[in-house]
Amino acid sequence: MSNQYLFIYGTLLQSGNEFALYLQKNSTVHSKGKFKGRLYDIGEYPGAVLDKSGSYVYGNIVLLNDPVVLNNLDIYEGYGSKQPKPNLFIRKLISAETDNVPLKCWVYLYNLPLMGLHLITSGDYLSHQKGKKNPPDQSREERL
Repeated sequence: MSNQYLFIYGTLLQSGNEFALYLQKNSTVHSKGKFKGRLYDIGEYPGAVLDKSGSYVYGNIVLLNDPVVLNNLDIYEGYGSKQPKPNLFIRKLISAETDNVPLKCWVYLYNLPLMGLHLITSGDYLSHQKGKKNPPDQSREERL
């Protein structure tokens, strides 16, 4: 593997996630980043797809310490020849933006149908999750 940058946008950003902790121990945060795409709420995790419409998916770009880290993450992401077909995610080399400077990095993209999934319009999974945990206060009339 010649490219050791990985774009992360979902559960790999969450503190307390076993694989996020593994990634933290085996990589270095390079920068924040974004790529043209759409982000969907799939339930327990998000899924991103490439899209040139002007929407962005936001996350972090990490530099992996060892190529084996990516192989271990393939299992977590449901990607690879030993995973059920079709794979839940595919791993693709994309051009992500960091302060408007492109950087080639790997990303896991959702590989199943999108029908019925909720679009995360902000493109930011962690902010979306916070909003789900802390819904806006209801007015007094709504509570009655």
